[in-house]
Amino acid sequence: MPDKRPTIADLADAAGVSVATVNRIIGGNASVRPATINRVHDAAEQIGFYGLGVIEARKADAKPQYRFGFLLQQSTRELYRMFGDQIVEATTRRRDERVEPVVDFVDRLDPMNIAERLDALGRDCDAVAIIAGDHPLISQQITTLRERNVPVVTYITDLSAPNRAGYVGLDNWKLGRTAAWFIAQTTHAPGRVALFIGNHRYQCQDVSDASFRSYMREHATHLQVEDSRPTHEEPDQAYQMVHELLETGDDLRGIYIAGGGISGVLRALREASPERRGQVRIVCRDIGPETRKGLTEGLITAALCHPLRQTSDELIDTMIAALNTRGAVSVRQRIVPLEIITPESV
Repeated sequence: MPDKRPTIADLADAAGVSVATVNRIIGGNASVRPATINRVHDAAEQIGFYGLGVIEARKADAKPQYRFGFLLQQSTRELYRMFGDQIVEATTRRRDERVEPVVDFVDRLDPMNIAERLDALGRDCDAVAIIAGDHPLISQQITTLRERNVPVVTYITDLSAPNRAGYVGLDNWKLGRTAAWFIAQTTHAPGRVALFIGNHRYQCQDVSDASFRSYMREHATHLQVEDSRPTHEEPDQAYQMVHELLETGDDLRGIYIAGGGISGVLRALREASPERRGQVRIVCRDIGPETRKGLTEGLITAALCHPLRQTSDELIDTMIAALNTRGAVSVRQRIVPLEIITPESV
């Protein structure tokens, strides 16, 4: 004789709820907390309850629904496309919410344009995350969105905007000192060290610039850190800068690329003699196809990266938390651990 299929009473017992609660979930005509629906759903899977499909539909209907905007930078850069892909994947991993991502790339980086794009996303989304340089126009737009109850979370690089809801990214002070450690520990002859930034408006780059110099003053007095050179995130400009550095003397010992332009740096090094490029230690931020190739060639000493999956998950968590605590004065800080990739670990 076949086994008796599980009953509603069996399901209630397995889930630790009342029969009335199970009936409300199956009937769909009364409110039940999402956490309770999840527990009943898990129990239904475990015991093979015949009404699992109905419970799954009820579970989906009970999930909070969000539309989140993500304002990233240049669509032409592989790194930002990777960020966007990872954000979309993070939204699909949400168990207790349904998150619709709206990923927007800004190719024209002037503050007015970024502020306008931020305003447009804020009108269409429940919360917004942004990567941008620090500027009063952007800060004012963040204040305007806060007044509309749309929280803005900074991502990768923080902003000075007092009304931002949170920041998700690396500890950039530690990042800069780690970059300096790599160059100092692998360079024993005296000489020059160059430091490339995207521009002076990116807080993450300015903080790591300052901490890089702090470490060098403390531990590597045999190395002279030159004035920071802005690449404006342009590989061709980075290429020209490295070319000039190599031509103006044979004492270049290292380059820390705190911003964009790594492909240009690598192109200039490949054109130099093996002996010459072997004297220069390169440390950069984040990983992409060009960086990965440079690591495998031994041109890059280390890449200091965001763990993209974890960073993206933390970003979604922070945006949801900001929505649930709208009006809170404090800024949520989610610092993710630094990922270090070397030629031997790539």
